Amino acid sequence: MARVLTGIQSSGRQHLGNILGAILPAIEMSNDPKNEAYLFIADLHSLTTVKDAKQRKDNLIATAAAWLACGLNPNKVVFYAQSHLPECTELTWYLNCFTPYPMLANAHSFKDKSNNLSDVNAGLFDYPVLMASDILLYDADIVPVGKDQKQHLEITRDLASSFNHQYGDTFVLPESKISESVMTIPGTDGRKMSKSYGNVVDVFLPKKQLKKQVMGIQTDSTPLEDPKDPNTCNVFALYKLLATDEQAKQLAEKYRGGNFGYGHAKTALLELILEEFGSAREKFDHYIENPEEVFSALKMGAEKARPVAQATLNRVRNKLGF
Repeated sequence: MARVLTGIQSSGRQHLGNILGAILPAIEMSNDPKNEAYLFIADLHSLTTVKDAKQRKDNLIATAAAWLACGLNPNKVVFYAQSHLPECTELTWYLNCFTPYPMLANAHSFKDKSNNLSDVNAGLFDYPVLMASDILLYDADIVPVGKDQKQHLEITRDLASSFNHQYGDTFVLPESKISESVMTIPGTDGRKMSKSYGNVVDVFLPKKQLKKQVMGIQTDSTPLEDPKDPNTCNVFALYKLLATDEQAKQLAEKYRGGNFGYGHAKTALLELILEEFGSAREKFDHYIENPEEVFSALKMGAEKARPVAQATLNRVRNKLGF
């Protein structure tokens, strides 16, 4: 059985892109009996950008609620918040003392923002080491990541290999699992859906607010009566991600037939979202109204993760003479 570990930042509420690109694939992976799944919320990472205490707590609750609402069973996986296990930050310090400065200076998480160093805090610079600690602390065998995180996995392996070479076998060397078919979810403006772009569709919003987001999807100015190409439309791009093949085919025919406006397409998308996520929306609202249930699930996960974290930390301490 392979131990598979994946995390998601709680820098904001989880949108449709997060759900389709990360949450649902992780839940599917966790249901595979061949895997022992460790799924965590990287709330310490979020502190590099989110400083308001209430917002960070609300984000944690909303992120965990999204996982649970989408079908994650906390009894079958190890589901926890990063900050609930301080062993992670202790290991980060040990790893810091073995991390060459150029390795972090060349990490894209830093380089992408290095043009304005006044906006770069030490936590952002050290991001790859905290990520390495997240992984090595739990003896993870496989870490599913997007292509943008491949470099960080390589840093993790380099740090683990260097430590093992100097002190003997201590860390499990994780393998990255990078899916070439990871879907790119278009946002309301056609770019990749991202909280930083402000172009998200939040399926857990109240219906009125969700409708406003969907109706705000950018389209061209083709008149209602004219035929339209569904393959160049942001609305259709989102619709077909959720629809059956037959549903997508029928909507495409309406586009090409004319007398079908983008407002009609947006209404069809909204109805599909409400249908597909109806149950999840109800569960999400329940967890938001009952946050103690969310923290109970995270506490249970932390209790399952702690013995593994402590065993790894004790190995490191012994090797270092602490």
